[in-house]
Amino acid sequence: MDQHDERLGLTVTHRRYVPHSHAHYAGSLVDGAYGLGLFGDVATEVCIRIDGNEGLFASYTDVQFRAPLRAGDIIEVEAVVSRVGTRSRTLDLTLKVMCRSLPAQGESAAEVLLEPIVAITATGVVVVPPSP
Repeated sequence: MDQHDERLGLTVTHRRYVPHSHAHYAGSLVDGAYGLGLFGDVATEVCIRIDGNEGLFASYTDVQFRAPLRAGDIIEVEAVVSRVGTRSRTLDLTLKVMCRSLPAQGESAAEVLLEPIVAITATGVVVVPPSP
């Protein structure tokens, strides 16, 4: 595909609070599958913006769980289009922790992180139906 394709570099960002109901492990840890599900959400918006169709996830490659995700976090999930094929779109995916709870300082204490924590990265491929 043309390196000057205007779809390249399209960025979709979602922010979300991680509810305590998603903590499954000691220390209020949340499983990595939660982040992968959110990657699906931003990928869906990418497909809608580019193709007017929700598309389907075909694959993930190089999934890296880099830091813990915890209940009470405010997270940012981002998809950036890095390649456009005839029906496929390759996305660079990142999940960052922007705010984190501070249970040692009080039940509802939290802080905005000066430096976001990159918790999960991946590359994903989505496919859309053929154009009519």
